[in-house]
Amino acid sequence: MADPKNGLTYAQAGVDIDAGNEMVNRIKPLVRSTRRPGADGEIGGFGGLFDLKAAGFSDPVLVAANDGVGTKLKVAIEAGIHDTVGIDLVAMCVNDLVVQGAEPLFFLDYFATGKLDPEQGAAIVSGIAQGCLQAGCALIGGETAEMPGMYRDGDYDLAGFAVGAAERGQLLPSGSLAEGDVLLGLASSGVHSNGYSLVRRIVEMSGLEYAAPAPFDASTSLGAALLEPTRIYVKSLLAAIRETGAIRALAHITGGGFPENLPRVLPEGLAAEIDLGAIRPPAVFSWLAQTGGVAAEEMLRTFNCGVGMIVVAAQADAGRVQDALEAQGEQVIRLGKLAIRANNGPGVIYQGTLAL
Repeated sequence: MADPKNGLTYAQAGVDIDAGNEMVNRIKPLVRSTRRPGADGEIGGFGGLFDLKAAGFSDPVLVAANDGVGTKLKVAIEAGIHDTVGIDLVAMCVNDLVVQGAEPLFFLDYFATGKLDPEQGAAIVSGIAQGCLQAGCALIGGETAEMPGMYRDGDYDLAGFAVGAAERGQLLPSGSLAEGDVLLGLASSGVHSNGYSLVRRIVEMSGLEYAAPAPFDASTSLGAALLEPTRIYVKSLLAAIRETGAIRALAHITGGGFPENLPRVLPEGLAAEIDLGAIRPPAVFSWLAQTGGVAAEEMLRTFNCGVGMIVVAAQADAGRVQDALEAQGEQVIRLGKLAIRANNGPGVIYQGTLAL
């Protein structure tokens, strides 16, 4: 008979290997659903494989990105809604790939939790699989870590890693950006995945529970409204890039809003002039601004305010680029243009007023 002093198991220490195996079995069909040319393997090995030649590339440059979902996860945890944050995780990575002209090929996730709940984990991975389907990339692997003592029961964190490719010489931004180029804004689906520490503070100030009806949309709860997934622009942008050959640059509007993200794709000497009056922010942004007393300038440097992606095209090409994007289901607005940047001047110049 074993000495009870030496009978402690890993499960008693807080790590349940059986629960991990159950979760893997639950997510296998989700992973299979994301298969695409170049990715045909099963999860469960020590690494994921991808065949670039089978994906149709001849002289590819690989582009990689990684990101997380931030404190939007706290909203998901407190609201008990776990099947959408995986879409956000994919979106934050693949949108950063496509702005460089790259087609997302495959995705890997890292899911860490204090106590593994296979049902919760499978819900999260279902969102990741849905995001991969929206982006056209394969979910080829990942890691689930049960870490008692690092996270409280019910808490979890997510990180994502995406790799894409573009044929050599076709990366964005192009070297042809010039004064007068047109800025086209693509509508966001809501707050996306940035600024949630401020969002959560405003919800706290409001005194509302996440289960309460959203003050700006009575058809849904506040939690569900704030968890509206980040829009994935990959397929529409790749279609427009290939159809028109006229997109010169793209900017993903994430943390830092317009003033931090647009200058990243502009050459020295050019600035973006943005007509704030052209933007129609979704109602959630008005509620956040008014409830939290957040100034317009702070809103613009924290949130996307209704514009999740910006496309730059020559004035002569802007019309057909807009048509191509609208044909793919995007809501497009004429946001402004590129102008000469004054010495030491801002990279983004605002005109008009944001309708909050």
